[in-house]
This record gives sequence, C-alpha cells and structure tokens, in this order.
Amino acid sequence: MDERIPLLIDTDPGVDDALALLMALADDRHEVVGLTIVAGNVGLEHTVANALRICQVAGRDDVPVFPGCDRPLLHPAPDAAYVHGVDGLGDVGLPPATRAAEARHAAEAIIELSHRHAGRLLLVALGPLTNIALALRLDPTLPTRIARLVVMGGAVTGHGNITPSAEFNVFFDAEAAHIVFGAFDRFDLADWEATVAHGFLHEDVDRWLAAPGPVAAFYEAVSRHTRRWSEDARGDRWFCADALAMAMALRPDGVLEAAERPVEVVLGRSAARGATLVDWQRQLGRPDRARILLRYDQSALEAQVREALG
Repeated sequence: MDERIPLLIDTDPGVDDALALLMALADDRHEVVGLTIVAGNVGLEHTVANALRICQVAGRDDVPVFPGCDRPLLHPAPDAAYVHGVDGLGDVGLPPATRAAEARHAAEAIIELSHRHAGRLLLVALGPLTNIALALRLDPTLPTRIARLVVMGGAVTGHGNITPSAEFNVFFDAEAAHIVFGAFDRFDLADWEATVAHGFLHEDVDRWLAAPGPVAAFYEAVSRHTRRWSEDARGDRWFCADALAMAMALRPDGVLEAAERPVEVVLGRSAARGATLVDWQRQLGRPDRARILLRYDQSALEAQVREALG
C-alpha cells in the first residue's frame, strides 16, 4: 500500500499558486492525485493552461488536471491580472503544454477522488472556493471523506488585500466560501494576514531563483512581474499566500501557533462583502470550525520553497 498522503489541490494558477504546486509536486510524502481548477486570479482558460504548464515543468504530466467553474456562483468578481499578468504567469510568452486537461468537471472529480481516497484525502484550496461549494451541493456528505481541508483565504482581523476588509479568494466568491466554511466541522485556515507576517526578503528570493535547473528558471521568469510589482507596492518583502498555505498542509508540524475560532463570511452588497468575521471572544456561541494559522516556522517555510525550486 502506498503510504504517501493523497493530496488534491483546488487552485487558480496564478504565480503564488505555481510556487505552491511546485512545493507539493516535489514533496515525496504526498501523492498529488489531481488538480481541480477554478477561475480566480485570471480566467479559467488561463488557469487550466497554467496548471498543465506547471505540471510539465515539474515533470509530472501524470497528474490529472480537471477544469471547473469559470465564474463565481452568483456575483461577478474582478480578477488579479494586474498582479499576475494577463495570462496569470507573468505574460512571458510560455508555450502551451503538450497535453490537454481531463473532460470531467472539477466538482465531479473532487467527489470521485474523495471516494477513492476516503478518510485519507488532504484537500488544499488555494483559490476561490467555487468548485468545492458546487461539489458540496452535489454531495453534502463530502466532508465525511476528507481527512483534512486547508484553505488559503480570509483576513482574520479585517485587513484585506482586495477591499479594506476582504481577502481576494473569499471576496471573489463569498457565497462559495460561506457554503464551504459552514459544511466542514474543522478546517485549517491560512489567511492573508498570516501571509504578511511570513514574507520573504526580495534578496533571498532572488538568490533562491538563481539555483540551477529548469524549475528555478521557470519560476524566476513567471514571478518577475509580480515580484517587481510587490517591491514597488509593498516594500522589502514578497508575500506568497499559497506557499504558506501549502507549507501548513504539507508540514503541519511547522505550525508554531494557531487559534480555533468560529469564522463567518459577510455576504450581501455592503462595503464589508467578503470579509471573514472571526468571533475571537466566542460571543455568539457558534462552534470553533476554523483552525487559524497565526505563526509558522519561517525557516521551515523557506526551506520548503528552496527545495521546490531545486
């Protein structure tokens, strides 16, 4: 029996998603059993193409890629092409991958893989939660077969990155996040504010990306646009949200501090739409569903990134 942990990644690649995927594909303790793709950072046509490219660069064309939802459940939402480039990977003119995506829809694939790996499956969500919400509507028993859900999303004290109070993934499809957060009795949450607390010095990243080999060269090229944008907009550290979430998923022993609390998503059309409301004092009497990452071992995080880049 394969003792590796089966890992399913729901993602919207995306420069930060690309690094997280490279981390997962390089980790020999986990078997990546599929990538389910959603619109988010850029449109679905680009995110699917990017997932296929990343697998090819990593030498993992055996990993199936399942296209999913091309829009939020209810409301239109902006993309993040200004950060990631129009194609999501820095607009560096990458050739298309040599294989095509699977025909099965991502939501169906999530359900099927949850049965195939029932009780063992690690599900990591790096983008908007539309695919997982749809899977839950098709099969509400899905959480009973997931060993662990790790979500990159939210801003737990209301310091957002797409609105004053909301983080991009949750804001993009707030209704989907509401469905997912309410369906799982327990899930791990790596939010935007944890990302800001675990940034990488630009000079360190430049040094890591100088490593020999095709993976580092690929990632240096596709991340150049967003790293320079970040240097201008955010200062001396680069923030890679999905890398932190993936580190939490792959090596949970790196978590140095976490808090279990109730979390709700603000819906409607107010300025607070998409905010993640954490009941820090447990005043509403609701269950502690989210295990919120507060502090991760920075050296362990950086080591995982360096290993992924070769």
